[in-house]
Amino acid sequence: MDQKIFADLHNHTTASDGDFTPDQMVEQAGTHGIKAIGITDHDTLDGLKTAVAAGEKYDIEVVPGVEVSIRFKRSYFTGTLHLLCYFKSGRLFDDQFIKGFQDVLAKGRGEKLVRARVDEINKNFGPDKKTALLKRDLKFEDIAFFSNNATRRHFALALKERFGVSDIDIINTILGNNSPAYLPSGIDLEGMVSFIRKNHILAVLAHPAAGSFPGKGHYKEVLPPLEIVERILPEFIAAGIQGLEVYYPGHIKEHEDLMKSWAKKYNLLLTGGSDCHDGIERPVGVSGISESEYMIFKESLA
Repeated sequence: MDQKIFADLHNHTTASDGDFTPDQMVEQAGTHGIKAIGITDHDTLDGLKTAVAAGEKYDIEVVPGVEVSIRFKRSYFTGTLHLLCYFKSGRLFDDQFIKGFQDVLAKGRGEKLVRARVDEINKNFGPDKKTALLKRDLKFEDIAFFSNNATRRHFALALKERFGVSDIDIINTILGNNSPAYLPSGIDLEGMVSFIRKNHILAVLAHPAAGSFPGKGHYKEVLPPLEIVERILPEFIAAGIQGLEVYYPGHIKEHEDLMKSWAKKYNLLLTGGSDCHDGIERPVGVSGISESEYMIFKESLA
């Protein structure tokens, strides 16, 4: 993007599948001149208090958030879309709010889902199956070794480091949306709607066009193309989302322009972020919003 990045509102730490601790993530933002950073780990609030404390240490404003996985199983789409759910840092000390959020998130991830995915992978790609791609059956422990909040990245790490599968096409065959073993993570949209409304969450649809990124993209294998997102968008509008992530490393200029037209049509905020996971392939400070856009965003936080 051409504009100066004041706020980078989409980033991950070791609380989910990032390489940086919350403290390191905030420090990294400072080295890039970022004045405000969103910490939005996948389906967990762990690490947010630490990040806010780091913000005070490094004089960077930290916006707490969660990237919530919303699952769909439709005739035209089986998979997940993501909602970035933001709130003020003071709410981290509201035990009722935190417990309520954790209870909602617990329905979409965790050991039960990981074990179910492991079973499906073995049924389809185990060593004794017709389409055998694994030298032995995958075990729950193979995934749990990398994280107790497992994502697709951790499954991919297990395939690479424990099974020696380095071919990205084989990994996508096993883990991608089109895989016969694919089970979407996350919660039903209906399960999130009441919490968003009751708690005045500022919900933003994350990277709407990433599934249509031309060329190779980190989410292209697991996110749907724009046509599917556009078909589902009215459901998110009805659910009460307030913004669209327009500025994103996996959005080209045409995508940004389209997202802006959607935002205008539905009166939505423009947000943006780097989706940082590490310091090399997916670093912080490559996407975000201007100071004026951030002020509008900040005013909408409850």
